[in-house]
Amino acid sequence: MARYSVNEAAVARCRELIRGKQYVLESDWGDAQPGAATGTAYLERHTWEEYAAWHLGLTEGAADETKARYAFVYGDLRRVHRSGLIACVYRASEWRHKAVELAAHDLLQELDRVAGIG
Repeated sequence: MARYSVNEAAVARCRELIRGKQYVLESDWGDAQPGAATGTAYLERHTWEEYAAWHLGLTEGAADETKARYAFVYGDLRRVHRSGLIACVYRASEWRHKAVELAAHDLLQELDRVAGIG
């Protein structure tokens, strides 16, 4: 099973988006999450650094500037999705990637505070 480290740049970018109110509180993550073609189209107009900032996990051993390097996408490449953060918490927990799970959980709590949920 792959191992992941937390992408601190993505955590910081997600926090910026949350503070800037660039989020979606209700969405079906199955519909909202970017697929492979969306990611490829994004990379035609953006840098790998910008692409990486949408992924909370970095796949250990995978080369930089490859899609395999980046995991646990939390938004639609424009805005943070609450459902995306929930999916990151769930998937990281399910696969026992504790550091990514906790980073996603903290971001979810921050989003809920900013949005007045709870």
